[in-house]
Amino acid sequence: MSDEGERRPAGELESSVLAVLWAAGTAQSAAQVRAALPQDLARTTVATLLGRLLDKGLVGRRPGGRGFVYFAVQDTHGLAARRMHGELDGGSDRSMVLARFVEGLDPHDEAELRRLLQEDRP
Repeated sequence: MSDEGERRPAGELESSVLAVLWAAGTAQSAAQVRAALPQDLARTTVATLLGRLLDKGLVGRRPGGRGFVYFAVQDTHGLAARRMHGELDGGSDRSMVLARFVEGLDPHDEAELRRLLQEDRP
């Protein structure tokens, strides 16, 4: 079976759409997103992906041109942090999840986490 007929995971496609929005740095129409994607996707597929990302709160949209333009709500670091929060929220024992996370840190990351936790916050 050729790769052309295989379906890609939705997460992979959503990541590609987010990468396009991050690279653009400005709001983009669905057509602009589609043109910038490395994958050759149907117009409806791109619209569906943008709708899913909007529903998840990962992109925003506003009127622009004859329809809407889309923009990333968070940068890559914010998205990674959001995923980490999601994992933490999904655990039944937050303390245990945090403990296992910290156990898995290398010494440099652990020191950075300690530094961040000791910083004065507004």
